[in-house]
Amino acid sequence: MEEWEFDFEWLKVRHLVKENLQKDKLPDLNAVLFLIGIQELGEVRESFTKEEKQDLMHIAVCKLLSFDGIFEYIGRDEDNWPHYKQLVSIETTGVKAQEQFLKEKVIQYFKILEKE
Repeated sequence: MEEWEFDFEWLKVRHLVKENLQKDKLPDLNAVLFLIGIQELGEVRESFTKEEKQDLMHIAVCKLLSFDGIFEYIGRDEDNWPHYKQLVSIETTGVKAQEQFLKEKVIQYFKILEKE
């Protein structure tokens, strides 16, 4: 994907999230990861603890990286939270490259949702 295509697709995802949540400003990557985590948990609540918010973002990252076989879904625990097992190490190094990689996976996630 060329840089302009990536920028366009990432902006499209951010606008979709902004509009669906009826927010005033575009969400950042962390906010989008948090929402993907909630989607994967399948449970909407008024609030989550700080630890639960971190866990939701972790669930999102695991789900996104499962597209490339880096993580594998192994099931849900007694509280119905999804769990993943890491299969291979991540090759991406550097914060900027990791962020770019995650954004690409977020775009892929939303394209899959769009088809469903």
